Amino acid sequence: YFIQSNLSKARYWLLDYNVRTKWQTGCVFSNRSQNIMLTLSKSIVRSRLEYSCPVWNPNLMSDIQRLESPQRAFTRYISGCKGLSYWERLKFLNLMSIQRRRERYIIIQVWKILKGIAPNDLQLKSYEHIRLGTRCFVPPLPKKAPSYAKSLFDKSFAVTGPKLWIILPCSVTCAPSIESFKSRLTSHIMSTYP
Repeated sequence: YFIQSNLSKARYWLLDYNVRTKWQTGCVFSNRSQNIMLTLSKSIVRSRLEYSCPVWNPNLMSDIQRLESPQRAFTRYISGCKGLSYWERLKFLNLMSIQRRRERYIIIQVWKILKGIAPNDLQLKSYEHIRLGTRCFVPPLPKKAPSYAKSLFDKSFAVTGPKLWIILPCSVTCAPSIESFKSRLTSHIMSTYP
């Protein structure tokens, strides 16, 4: 109960953060050059939005949109971004959406589990494919599970992680080190998805 109530408080605090961000960007920052605003965005806005997000894992579209709204509002104030849509601003600034960054973190955690760097508490199973490299099994839902458990199960790390891993090309998944994996993954995400 203690963890659940604290996660609930953290969720509502983060979802309400966009009001404070809109107020701060309009009142505090007078110099809105790209370099300064991106530094502020990465240190103030993004760090708070991403704090513990794998734990409370926002999966409702309304929650995801509310999490994106502070970054959406913040990037609007950066010089050179006037008149661009949110996705155009992200591309212009070479940024990922909050949702893509969370997915990137999940994929990195799966890589660590498969390489034995992180403990495999969820018992993720993998196999080697000649052409596709390392693949993950998506665990099945027990047949006697209630219907409400299906949506929770589908959005859990044990299911989301392998599903995200499966869509990656072999050139990304067969990276020898964590640094090269992160670099390849970031390049793949930035070139393929908004």
